[in-house]
Order: sequence, then C-alpha cells, then structure tokens
Amino acid sequence: AFRLCTMRKLPSVLARTLVSGTSGSPVLPDLSEVRSRLRDIVGASTNWRDHVKAMQERKALHTLLAKQQEDLPPRRMKDSYLEVILPLGSQPEIREKYLNVHNSVRFGRILEDLDSLGVLICYTHTKQEMQPRSPLSIVTALVDKINLCKKIIYPDCDIKFTGNVSWVGRTSMEVKMHMLQLHDGDYSPVLDATFVMVARDPENKRPAFVNPLVPETPEEEEIFRQGELNKLKRIDFSTASLLKMAPTAEERNIVHDIFLNTLDTRQEGEGTVSFRSRKLPPNSVWMEDAKLKGLQICHPQERNIFNRIFGGFLMRKAFELGWATACSYGCSRPFIISVDDIMFQRPVEVGSLLLLSGQVCYTEENYIQVRVHSEVYDADSREHQTTNIFHFTFMSENEVPRVVPKTYGGKYPSMLYLDGKRHFAAVMKEI
Repeated sequence: AFRLCTMRKLPSVLARTLVSGTSGSPVLPDLSEVRSRLRDIVGASTNWRDHVKAMQERKALHTLLAKQQEDLPPRRMKDSYLEVILPLGSQPEIREKYLNVHNSVRFGRILEDLDSLGVLICYTHTKQEMQPRSPLSIVTALVDKINLCKKIIYPDCDIKFTGNVSWVGRTSMEVKMHMLQLHDGDYSPVLDATFVMVARDPENKRPAFVNPLVPETPEEEEIFRQGELNKLKRIDFSTASLLKMAPTAEERNIVHDIFLNTLDTRQEGEGTVSFRSRKLPPNSVWMEDAKLKGLQICHPQERNIFNRIFGGFLMRKAFELGWATACSYGCSRPFIISVDDIMFQRPVEVGSLLLLSGQVCYTEENYIQVRVHSEVYDADSREHQTTNIFHFTFMSENEVPRVVPKTYGGKYPSMLYLDGKRHFAAVMKEI
C-alpha cells in the first residue's frame, strides 16, 4: 500500500516545503517490498518457526558494531529523508484496510505506518554501504508527540508521509515525520510527529552507537537545537513526575477543592459530616465509572522484524480502546487532536496476553484526556508487567461532563487526575 522514495538532493528537510503537487511521481515500491527490505537489513525470517534460528544468526553481527561513535561517518539530515505515498485515492482497492464507520481514515492504522516509517528512516541514517545487513536493532523508545491540525482524514485522497532524522545522541535518534493529504492538486498538512528511536546490539540487549548528525544550514541547526530541547523537556517532565515528587501547592489545592465539592453536607446532627460521605456534583462522572478494558492475544501475525510484537500494533490497539473510552464517555464522536509521551517500557513477546485499560482522567469543556495502560499477563507465574502508558487527547462534538476523582490514593486516585491535567496542559501549550 505504500510507495517509498529516498530524496537525496533536496536542500531542505521541512516536509511541507519539500513536497507539493503530484506531477512527475515515479512508480515506487509498495509496503510489502519495504518490509522485505527491512527483513533483509536485519536478517529476519518470514517463517515463524525459523525465527529462533534467524535471531541466533544475528549474533555474528556483533563484530560489525562500532567501538565508539567517532568511528562512524557523520550523516546529513537529507541523507535519511524518506517520502512515502499512501495511494488511497489512486488505488481504491487498499481503502478497506483504512476505512472506519464514519467514512474517514482509521487513525490507528496511521500510527502503525508512522512507526514503520520511523524505523526505516533510522536504518537509512545508519546504513553502511559495504554491509548488506545492519548489526543494529532499531526499536521505538518513545512517541514524544503527534499533533493533528485536521479533524478528518479522507479515505479517498492520497496521503504523503515525509520524514528524516532530526537529532542524534550517542545511541538514540529523534525522527520528525509529517503527514499531508492531497486536495485540489496540492498536499496540505494533517499532522506532525516526533518519535525517539534507540539502537541496540544484534540481540537487542545492549545500546549501540549510531552515526552522528551534522546540520548543514541555519534551518537544520535550529531543528537540531530543538531536538536537544526536546530531550531536556523529557528529562524535566520525568523528574517532576507524580511518581517521584509530590504535587505542587496549586495541585494540592485543586485536589482539596474537588474533595470539598464532593462532600455530602446533609447532616443529621452537628459534626456528622464524614470523609466517606461523598456526593457527585451536577454534570459530573466518577473516574471509576469512566473506564473500559480490553484483551488481546498476541499472535505471530503482529510481530516485527525482531519477532516481538510490533509497536505500531500496540499503538493501534491502545488508540482504538482510548477512542472507545472517549466515545462512551462523551456520548458522541470524539476526534483525536494529540498523542504524547508514549514510553515503550518493555517489549511484548509473541503469545502474550495483552491487557489494556482505558481511563478518562481529565476533562475540560469538550476535551477528553484518556490514559491507556498496557500490561502483559504471564499465565504461568500469574504476574502482570506494565509495557506501555498511552496518553490521548480527544475533542468531542459536544461539551462533556466533568470527570471527578473519588479518592486521593486507592484504585482511582486524584494523582491520575493531576497527571491527566498536566498532559492536557502540555498539549494545549504545544498546539
């Protein structure tokens, strides 16, 4: 369903200025060929029963790893630039996979495509001409943010994805991607996405060095500087996490005000108000009543080139549950406006039982902030392990009830409410 083109001679890396119009488009390979190329780069097997042997063979690639980053040739931003066409308009036969009941494009499928494109961009950045197979295992570490500027993605108009490596550390790479859709002969912006990928050794056990990135123009220097700022922002946000630090004085006041507003003040006598006597304010919903859950059996069909479950599949399933959670809460169709701070904490193995829990954690006017918690369940040990936390910001067609936490701690804590409020504020500031 995809066409891929590596743009080697373009002077700029800003996608919306790089591509416009449709004339002169070459016949390009589809996604199956792109995935075949990724399998060739890694040496992955298309046969599930051969995957253990294929992964064993990758151990020999350890000798190709750089001992230090300085041993690797520097790369330019345009060296990793890729352009991909999703021909929904020109090839109607592929629409069924992307179509939803509202006659627009399934955003979960777009998440899968962005994840695949991000990995391919990083392999393009790190490609060594004399090595047919890459010793690197490149995986998605974080979806920093995805901001949308269009509510509707049309199912009968071609889509163009563009992207390149925008910042490089020692073992990690930031990838900027853009999505545009064809209207009246021109491509107009739909979304911007920032992913962080990490490089690991052939067995995906230890970090591995990647080629440094050298900005060539003032525009590229600014993009690289923004990548550095993004890294610092992530560190600051993690440091100030409610799991590590107490809420601010302002946040403590917010929680206390909510508590006071939910006290049942109907008293039978003096001093009979109880901490347990709670009432729901008008036009409000308890957080414990604003959730949905789901279960996925992780089949080999959903594996990536490293024979773990594809990160794009996890994002699609989490998004669909998040959308359903927002839809049932707001009683109307929600539109996704932002995805942020998706941390891939641990890989999901084929055969895992994947448990997803969607929770409305903050609302404001017609906005709904949804948190989806993903964990795997080991049937043998009966242990649960968190794999991902997803944060989605939706906009409902109508104003929605206020979600209200019932307890400070416990199962449905005020901390989830404050965390959702923080994510919502960050999204509003960004867009």
